[in-house]
Amino acid sequence: MSAGSVQQVKQIMEEAVTKKFVHEDSSHVIALCAAIEACLGHLLKRRAAGFLRSDKIAALFTKVGKVNETVAEVCRKVQAQLQQQADLSRLQSVGQEGLRRQGSSTTSRPPQPLSPQAIKHIWVRTALFEKVLDKIVQVIVDNSSKYYEREALMHDPVFGPILAALLVGPCALEYTKLKTSDHFWTDPSANELVQRHRIHGAHRSQDIPASRRPALGIRKRQSSGSMSEDRFAASAREYVESLHQNSRTHLLYGKNNVLVQPKKDMEVLRGYLSLHQAGDNLTLKWTPNQLINGTLGDCDLEKSIYWDYALTVPMRQIVCIHCHQLPDSGGTLVLVSQDGIQRPPLHFPAGGHLLAFLSCLETGLLPRGQLEPPLWSQKGKGKVFPKLRKRSSAARLIDQDRNSDEQTAADYVFRIVYPGYRYDPILCFHSVPLKMLCHNMKRQIVSRAFYGWLAYCRHLSTVRTHLSALVNHNIVPPDRPGEASGGLSKEVWSKYQKDCKNYKELELLRLVYYGGVEHGIRKEVWPFLLGHYKFGMGKSDMSQIDAKISERYQQVMKEWKACELIVKQREKEMQSAIFSKLSSGSSIDSHVLRLAHRDSTISNEVFMSVDEPDAGSQETPSADESTPTMTTLAPPVALPPEERPLVEFDSPDSGLPSSRNYSVTSAHSQISSSMDEGQSTEEEAPGRELQDSPNESRVCHQLDRLVTSGAATEGSLASLSSYTIELLDTVALNLHRIDKDVQRCDRNYYYFTTTNLEKLRNIMCSYVWEHLDMGYVQGMCDLLAPLMVILDDECLAYSCFTQLMKRMSQNFPNGGAMDAHFANMRSLIQILDSELFELMHQNGDYTHFYFCYRWFLLDFKRELLYEDVFAVWEVIWVSPRISSQHFVLFLALALVSVYREIIIDNNMDFTDIIKFFNEMAERHDVQHILKVARELVHKVQSLMDNK
Repeated sequence: MSAGSVQQVKQIMEEAVTKKFVHEDSSHVIALCAAIEACLGHLLKRRAAGFLRSDKIAALFTKVGKVNETVAEVCRKVQAQLQQQADLSRLQSVGQEGLRRQGSSTTSRPPQPLSPQAIKHIWVRTALFEKVLDKIVQVIVDNSSKYYEREALMHDPVFGPILAALLVGPCALEYTKLKTSDHFWTDPSANELVQRHRIHGAHRSQDIPASRRPALGIRKRQSSGSMSEDRFAASAREYVESLHQNSRTHLLYGKNNVLVQPKKDMEVLRGYLSLHQAGDNLTLKWTPNQLINGTLGDCDLEKSIYWDYALTVPMRQIVCIHCHQLPDSGGTLVLVSQDGIQRPPLHFPAGGHLLAFLSCLETGLLPRGQLEPPLWSQKGKGKVFPKLRKRSSAARLIDQDRNSDEQTAADYVFRIVYPGYRYDPILCFHSVPLKMLCHNMKRQIVSRAFYGWLAYCRHLSTVRTHLSALVNHNIVPPDRPGEASGGLSKEVWSKYQKDCKNYKELELLRLVYYGGVEHGIRKEVWPFLLGHYKFGMGKSDMSQIDAKISERYQQVMKEWKACELIVKQREKEMQSAIFSKLSSGSSIDSHVLRLAHRDSTISNEVFMSVDEPDAGSQETPSADESTPTMTTLAPPVALPPEERPLVEFDSPDSGLPSSRNYSVTSAHSQISSSMDEGQSTEEEAPGRELQDSPNESRVCHQLDRLVTSGAATEGSLASLSSYTIELLDTVALNLHRIDKDVQRCDRNYYYFTTTNLEKLRNIMCSYVWEHLDMGYVQGMCDLLAPLMVILDDECLAYSCFTQLMKRMSQNFPNGGAMDAHFANMRSLIQILDSELFELMHQNGDYTHFYFCYRWFLLDFKRELLYEDVFAVWEVIWVSPRISSQHFVLFLALALVSVYREIIIDNNMDFTDIIKFFNEMAERHDVQHILKVARELVHKVQSLMDNK
């Protein structure tokens, strides 16, 4: 908790420095409030938190506000905000007129609704915005013995004062509700980023195929010298400003109307040539006039094409400069890089501009570099081209030089050398034979080709070592024996049902993998895909399986529902004991509190809900809403009173069963005794007996019915025995979690009516009853819900869900599959897209891929629409037989690859990529993502076969 608080304070201070402001709805503000609340709520005394109160922070602030005026003022403002939000919600249903009338009583403008996260953390958030949070925390620290246990963080003599001191900085910042004028440019939404990418990438999608990136992450060298892709992330304004003199770079040379022919069979373009110096680095830039003059208008496509023609050449990469002069032109300059690739020729206008450029270049290279041969200095003319002699006509050139100063050598080749380095030229321009130069260049080319081939072989060996286990080596094509893109249709399925013995299972799976299942037959096909039925079974075999599953399901239902009655009675007794102690003024036994509130310290939340502020925190426990738990029935044998198990207690006045055996018989006898001896309860809690007696009678009556009806099936229940209280506690926790998640499971989807939600709860309770070692974990309801929508049969959905969980249970905290997913994902993207991996590594190193956690946990269920979930799940289920047992990895990689350019262009860090994918949820093109995922699998399979 302390580390989290420090990190959040650091992030919010960094945001204030970089953006010059902090918005009230910033994610850093929400994260800071959550961290502070976690610290304030740690081991808070029950008296300070308020008995059975769900919002501990509200109770704490209210308690402290009674003795401190600063906290009391914050409490009043919070209450006013909550009332304002309640009025706003009510008035929105009435109409805008009522909203305007209400707004006049509080402020000149209508009140703005708060986000769910803001309401969740409203107490700490309000104190932060009022700049008194540090003072309030200090007051709590000074009086921590009143509110906290000894082991609490706020009671710690070191941590408490440090936390208060940390909050001084955030409390001094200014927070605003307004967005800046360029907010949509500096902090765009996911939709805005996608729209920008479509504008900038329109021409690339037409000219370049989808598989334009070479395999193994090898990046092609750009022979055209176009600007790197990073330029697309910057605005045109910033680039144009960089062409001029500024604080970072010095402009050594600038000339407009320099001609360049970017491609063959293309007209020559005019542009602005500039030479820039930043420290010891020289950079040559050429920009088409169309980008500078603004003559393109709003034609984004044409504008993007001109950006591709612009040149940015680091002079460190240039080794030779060829100069060609003609009498009627100003000269042409060709740059040759270290690998022998020539840049597009630069045609200077007449008037000595080529010589001026070389002079500025020579000056910029000093003192570390120089031109070889150097330019000559001549009195009255400044820098001039060197006068060089040809061996065959040396005398004639000397005579010409004497007679005419205008006649000079037409062509020159200058080398850029750095005398301080070991590779300083030992080859002299005047003496090295052309044959030796060609031989050296040939040797370099062959050497580079060899080492490139060797690197490829080593890389391929790495691929085979790390990725061979991720795919099936046998490639199943989509077009043999027939085209599979149409999927499994109703006609094909009918043929299979008529001749199921002779129909090949692999062919059906191939159709599903490449084309999915027609929606009308999913209810019939899914049980086969999930393993409830086996391909080739007849109707009689299928009926036998259904009968066995139904019998088993009914038996499990009977067991946990009987146990639920026991747990309800037990929880009612715990609450009765607590209220009795409260009414009598006695201290409550620690064991009572530990059992009654055990669920408050144990969480099954594996990820936070994006659209839910805190659905469970606002539930108030009551006697009628006690969460059910699970036990099994004791053998329904009538025992004499002296042989019945006694109900024991931890302490004489605790009023709770001990951590020993608790059976149906003991519960029944306890209920009866409590009803016969109700006078003692009446004395401790007057009036309560009238309220509790009907419920106790109903529970007792139901238990009697169960025991009586169980006598007929004594043989089947003979193996069931009583369970310990520890087991009852575990079961109670699981049922509470199930009830909490069932109520909020896809509540907006038409299928989940009250009746179907009850069926979902029955299935989930039955599964957890059989897997108490794992228990219920948040997310299991998400996996069950689509099965219920398609199958619409309780027993069938239970069986299919059990089959599905054989694979999915490994993704939950008890399994180890999630770490393996992250490691494999890292290997995949590092090998297949090294550029994106490098970006992830540099921007905070989020190559741990934790942003994929929810994807793997729920098989992308929360990222897609229901109709898309059906299509994706079908492919995942059949992929182990067709392409890969780890198809979810390739789906995740495809999801990242589809938005690859957006991630790179916007230089996203871990927070950005989480925000982006959360906003893009249920808006993905699933068919395209599936296509990309299948292509990625095929690429790795091809690498395995070296094709």
